Amino acid sequence: RPVAGLTWRRVHSPGGRRVREASGGVRFVLLPFRTILNPSAAEPSLTIQPTDQGPSIRPTPIYYYNNRMMATTTNTMKKARHIRYIPSKSLYVSEPNPLWFGNASNEPRNPKWTNPNWLKSRFHFSFAEYSNPGNTNFGVLRVMNDDLVQPKRGFGAHPHSNAEIVTYVVNGKLTHEDSMGTKESLGRGSIQFMTAGRGVTHSEHNLEDEPLRFIQMWLTPSQYGLKPNYGSMCGTQIDSKNKLGHMVSSVTNHAAQTPVKIHCDANIYATELSDSKSSVALKLGKGRQAYLLAVEGAPTVTAASSGESQKFAQHDAAELYPGTGPTGEQFEISGPGHVLVVEMKQEGQGRSTWA
Repeated sequence: RPVAGLTWRRVHSPGGRRVREASGGVRFVLLPFRTILNPSAAEPSLTIQPTDQGPSIRPTPIYYYNNRMMATTTNTMKKARHIRYIPSKSLYVSEPNPLWFGNASNEPRNPKWTNPNWLKSRFHFSFAEYSNPGNTNFGVLRVMNDDLVQPKRGFGAHPHSNAEIVTYVVNGKLTHEDSMGTKESLGRGSIQFMTAGRGVTHSEHNLEDEPLRFIQMWLTPSQYGLKPNYGSMCGTQIDSKNKLGHMVSSVTNHAAQTPVKIHCDANIYATELSDSKSSVALKLGKGRQAYLLAVEGAPTVTAASSGESQKFAQHDAAELYPGTGPTGEQFEISGPGHVLVVEMKQEGQGRSTWA
């Protein structure tokens, strides 16, 4: 497809993939991509940043969504050492048909609804109709979905297996029911979690008159075939007001006295910072990494050793790394804002390699 200011020529076709090179050494790999089920998704745009480095531009994938092209260019300039920023606009947004999940038709004129569709979900990693081979996980964090569910709607009974599923309630009340006989409704700041293990079926609904927002995370367990289990934490159990509330830790971490324990080497924290003068410190040890989500507000994250700093808006995220120092890195998270952090063993390159 023509792009202003560039001249295209075919270079080679490794493995059947078409590779084209533009003037200045910018290369693109044209890959097949399955159709997205959401026709209302925003039109992706092609942005090419000029460079005087020529061939220092690396091959970059182009995806076709419903015959529409999306591409990014990634140059070889030095990467950020500690913070890889992920703006909310780069997240895939899914708004599925309500009938697929056993719901009645949408009620766009209902004054209680804050979105025309019953569900608006932001996928941080490949999930459902969004499939990107370069963005499948961040360490053991396999799924992070930021879901907004309208009143009297939800997800009908569906199965899970071999995943540690942690759901953090942001606003509203989430009602969970499962095949183990559990039924519970929890509000803001609470956690519902499951060891799906050998297999479990559950449903999640917003039975209230106000919208529900929650963050659901799936983490890869340290062992497959575990006995299914359900647990929860009420939002009042952990004080995260201008503090870093440690909510979740591994069953093997006996030093951490958290209300939620999972079969995975990971920790989950939350903090609600009232203003710009409020801050908390997050220590990231050597060999560890973290995924940060700006749940609400406009927090700022700063790496102590490098001074590297990033301001966030609601729904933005970041990968945090300890750098090359012998003791890791300390980050200052300042308000105002509501922040969720998933800390884990350092592993893999994360979505910033491609996205």
